[in-house]
Amino acid sequence: MFQLFFFILFTPGFSELLCTSSDLEISYTFCDSIVHAFVFNITPCTMMQKPIWNVVLTWIPRSDITFLKVVFRVWFDGVVALDWKAILCSGADDEYTVCGALKGETIATTFLIKGSRTTFPQGKYTVIMKGFSDDSEKNMLICLNFTMTVKQEAF
Repeated sequence: MFQLFFFILFTPGFSELLCTSSDLEISYTFCDSIVHAFVFNITPCTMMQKPIWNVVLTWIPRSDITFLKVVFRVWFDGVVALDWKAILCSGADDEYTVCGALKGETIATTFLIKGSRTTFPQGKYTVIMKGFSDDSEKNMLICLNFTMTVKQEAF
């Protein structure tokens, strides 16, 4: 039974519900065809009062993480609302715990994300997050497709 759960949890295309509340719902799928050992959790599940989210991440990367470039693209109503790129790990003075992780090593970490400084209108948002092991964006480590449904605007 446990093996079946593990298979479903890490199967590409499987949708994982991160959280649901009266004002917000967030889920994700993998957008590449590679099986990942990856678990992501976020609390509290709300957009009200500009929350600070506590994120728990457990991940076993498929390659060493000496360099990590992250690309975020957010769509709302079919239009790109945000296109953001950042180099999180460069091999020198890296501040994130994922930096320096070795292939097959379990990364288990928590971090905070400050809530948005803007109000999100009600609706469905698509967020594509890709992680690359090179600056040219050719060697993808992970690709996640988040769906965020804002059910009610924050006040």
